[in-house]
Amino acid sequence: MAPRPIIAIVGATGGQGGSVVNTFLEDGSYQVRGITRNPDSGNAQALAARGVEIVAADLNNQESLVEAFKGASIIFAVTDFFEPFMKSGPTIAAQIEKTQGINLATAASLTPTLKHYIWSTLPNVREITNNKYSVPHFNGKNEIDDFILNNAGLKEKTTFLWVTWFASNFTSPLFKPTLLETSGKYVLIQPSGPETPVLSIGDQKKNVGPYVLAIASKPEVSLPGKFVLAAIEETTTGGLLKLWGEVNGKDTVFIQTDLETYDALFPAWGLEMGDMMDFWSEFKDKSWTREGADIITGNELGVKGEMVSVEAAVKAIDWNL
Repeated sequence: MAPRPIIAIVGATGGQGGSVVNTFLEDGSYQVRGITRNPDSGNAQALAARGVEIVAADLNNQESLVEAFKGASIIFAVTDFFEPFMKSGPTIAAQIEKTQGINLATAASLTPTLKHYIWSTLPNVREITNNKYSVPHFNGKNEIDDFILNNAGLKEKTTFLWVTWFASNFTSPLFKPTLLETSGKYVLIQPSGPETPVLSIGDQKKNVGPYVLAIASKPEVSLPGKFVLAAIEETTTGGLLKLWGEVNGKDTVFIQTDLETYDALFPAWGLEMGDMMDFWSEFKDKSWTREGADIITGNELGVKGEMVSVEAAVKAIDWNL
């Protein structure tokens, strides 16, 4: 029996990477290799117990990635902007993310067995808005996109995957409704109005993997250099708040404020996320586009498997209200 092709999954113990691991293990057509900084962690060892080949690599060390990718036919790559953001702020975080993403792409280009590079990224806000908006957790990824697009050999093997709003974002202070004790109502404060459109992947820990499997299974659709939109539902910020209230049986109120006040309420995070929400509010459907590119949807890929909706994800969270 011929050996199964290898998929190397960066961030195997994280949300997106973990979803890809689970989907490919269930599919059974590939040997699953999990790339992680700490192979001795409990999460990594749990994956090893399920048959995942655990390999250590550091995104800041290109040589370690070249070694980790050896023999891989498919690579799923993702970076983490928010870890360095919390430590050092947006400018340094974007620089770190760019460096790590270029290390990943370069290592992939040096993998002779590679057939498909699946890169988790986001739309280019600055291009879409003619530099009116700039969102750092998009910007670093966009510079990595450009690096890949300028490498003809790697571009031919790359699918750019846009993963939309996570249902788990509801648990962050910026999106979690807050009790106003004077009224007994839960308020959501946002810099843009309740009609702001939101595309969502639902539960990213469940739903990213089926998109990646579909991308890998249909290279005639997802290659060369195609962009895929991973979204299972469309709503608004007001719709999200209404859903949360209905699930939890709570009265809710949407409060719109200006970006300066929002940033004062949520220092650093307010500006980072507020610019994104204002961008979505103004540019609406154009927010998930790229000039000259046809954006591939889940329907076109034939994504299979039961998706976990925002509502189901919200119901699964213990809100301790």
